[in-house]
Amino acid sequence: MSKKAVVLYSGGLDSTTCMAIARADGFETYAMSFAYGQRHSVELELAKAYAPKIGAVKHQVVEIDLRQFGGSALTAEIEVPKDQSSDDDIPITYVPARNTIFLSFALGWAEVLGAADIFVGVNALDYSGYPDCRPEFISAFENMANLATRAAVEGDNPYTIHSPLIQLSKAEIIRTGLDLGVDYSLTHSCYDPTPDGISCGRCDSCHLRLKGFREAGIEDPIRYVTRNAKD
Repeated sequence: MSKKAVVLYSGGLDSTTCMAIARADGFETYAMSFAYGQRHSVELELAKAYAPKIGAVKHQVVEIDLRQFGGSALTAEIEVPKDQSSDDDIPITYVPARNTIFLSFALGWAEVLGAADIFVGVNALDYSGYPDCRPEFISAFENMANLATRAAVEGDNPYTIHSPLIQLSKAEIIRTGLDLGVDYSLTHSCYDPTPDGISCGRCDSCHLRLKGFREAGIEDPIRYVTRNAKD
């Protein structure tokens, strides 16, 4: 019998690849996405469409409103930076405590499902410098999960937080996904797309994605307003 796993699944490149890895590892996958007040719904709508195609047993969309707090260009009326270096300080696109919040919801669902495994597509190499994408954070959350839940305290099957992409470059992630049959035309990464869902090509997320495809020697199949290479 397959083991159950909750997969944090945004509809983006990384989380879609993470979902494919969980499936390839033999897990029965339960996808969890969030409508958290983000500035657009393109990624979420793709997640809804793609989750059953990639083999999710169930897709749960959790509604929370992080716009109540703001503090990020993704949840407040703050302009998304364009053509800036991802090597700067933590950028304004960081959403305060987002992965902590998302993993907490995933942990709650996992406990109800009787699942001891949670997958998250965080990456600490080709990323924007968010503190909740680091190995130290994942390790700390795993320790907390095994202290805070009845299933872990009373059971003999501790929680494992899987972050299979955390030490991969974006190009390596893309190659891994392609080997597993991921259709990247059904993913979205842009922070500030046009009203009809075309990626800007200039935000940090677009630059990282385009850089990954360029280094992988593969054409990114999605549409962009501009595909200018970033020096």
